[in-house]
Amino acid sequence: MARPLLSHGKHPKREGGVHESVRENVPEKSRGKLRDKHSPQSHEEVHAHAHELPELDRLIHERIRLGIVSALATNDSLSFNDLKRVLKTTDGNLSVHARKLEEAQYISCVKFFEGRVPRTEYRLTATGRRALSEYLDQMEEWIRVIREE
Repeated sequence: MARPLLSHGKHPKREGGVHESVRENVPEKSRGKLRDKHSPQSHEEVHAHAHELPELDRLIHERIRLGIVSALATNDSLSFNDLKRVLKTTDGNLSVHARKLEEAQYISCVKFFEGRVPRTEYRLTATGRRALSEYLDQMEEWIRVIREE
């Protein structure tokens, strides 16, 4: 049977985020310093080690969407099938991610018939090009900070 959690979310057998069996084997003077891997650090500890990193554009950061935007940045336009082949993804996956980018106006979509064959063609918009440029700047900043450590 599962043990009930205390109202503050800690396990009833734990004190300060560390299981009592661990706490018993630590000298009294060090017990206040114990914390398990899930315990939050103090505000001061986090800020002492944190670098100011830019917020990444979550819309572009996802792998398939980054692939779509990147592929369209290097081509005037690409068909649905071209993108599917380049990104090695399924129709449904590509369709969902392309729709999110289209809703954000990062890409435009034109549907037409070539003879009797339906075609869908995508282009990167000016908004999408700016968003990609900003995203790349943010990633370069992350890389710079990480390499400095």
